[in-house]
Formats: sequence, C-alpha cells, structure tokens
Amino acid sequence: MPGLFIVFEGGDGVGKSTQVKWLAASLEQAGVSHVITFEPGSTWLGAHVRDLVLNPESGPICPPAEALLYIADKAQHVAEVIDPGLGAGAVVVSDRYTDSVIAYQGAGRELAGEDIERLAAWATQGRRPDLTVLLDADPADAVEAITAKDRLEGAGLDLHRRARQRFLDLAARDPKHYLVLDARQPRDEVAAAVRDRLAGLGLKLSAPQGMIKS
Repeated sequence: MPGLFIVFEGGDGVGKSTQVKWLAASLEQAGVSHVITFEPGSTWLGAHVRDLVLNPESGPICPPAEALLYIADKAQHVAEVIDPGLGAGAVVVSDRYTDSVIAYQGAGRELAGEDIERLAAWATQGRRPDLTVLLDADPADAVEAITAKDRLEGAGLDLHRRARQRFLDLAARDPKHYLVLDARQPRDEVAAAVRDRLAGLGLKLSAPQGMIKS
C-alpha cells in the first residue's frame, strides 16, 4: 500500500477530532501502518504557533501575521511529519491542513484568498491530500456550542460563516478530491461514509469495534 494522505477539514465544533479517532481505530484494527497528526501544533514549531494564535491571552496579532504563523506551522508539519510518513508508506491522517488557513485567514479575516493559497502551496511544496473530508455544519450551532472558546473560536460568528462558505467553495472546485458530509449526522454514519469513499482509493476498512454509536 503506497502512502495515502487524508485530511479532515471543517469549522470548529463539527467533530473532526472524533472522526480522526474513528478512522484511526479502523486503521489499527486492519493492521494498516498509519500516522495521526493535527494542525497547528503537531511539531515543536507548531506547538509554539498554536499557543500564539489560539491562546486567548495572546497579544494582538494582525491578520497577515496570523496567516503567516499558520503557514509556517504547515511548512514544518509537511517536512517533519507528513512527508516522512508518506515516504514510509503509511496512511497519514491530519486534523486540518491548508484549507483551514485559506478559509479562516483568507475568507474569515478577509485577506486576499489567492495570495494565501499561493503561500500555502509554496510552504507545503505542493503537497495535496488524496482525500479531504469536509464536515459541514452551521457555525451558529457548532461554534456557539463551544463553552470555553479559544482565540479563533471566539472571533465572531461572521468570521466563521465566511470560513464555512470558503470550505464549501474549495470542495465544489475539486469534487474528485473532496467528500462533503453533514456533520450533524450520527458519528457512525459519518465514519461509514468516510470508509466507503476510502474503499474507492483502495483502502478497505471495517467499522471499528467498541466505538460508541450516536
């Protein structure tokens, strides 16, 4: 099995981390070599970036500086985690990737989207996911349900609505490499739809045992 790069994207509170866990359990059960990772924060550099950009106690960060910090995290992430995992033939599963900076900083912070896309592609050396699973939900439900919000989660509903639309626009532009799912579906149904799509990429998995349905 050659290396396969799978990314879960979407707004805050849509259940990305939960679906990453479900997929990790299926991969473990099948004995498939895999790497589970996330952005920002899965590298030594990313941990510092995460604290700067998400900690509510951080000082003011202008939107271009914020975008560049996120992009720096992605460059390090590809070099330190993603490319080595793929080079070893593993399935690399990431909670967020370049679409997040395009959606949140490009659309959410109202920066030039084309510039953000070019910078993100340059920083990641053009590394693209084989499949991006976009979990979609109304931010008025998903984000507002988060009680202890980080710096970005608390940035206002309008920002999250702009980000949601940019996520959907990115998926519509390249449907071959995206799977858009309603995040409000039961978790096991979402996980089953992900496994069905991965089967088309040659990765056949079963539902993980012991996971709680809801």
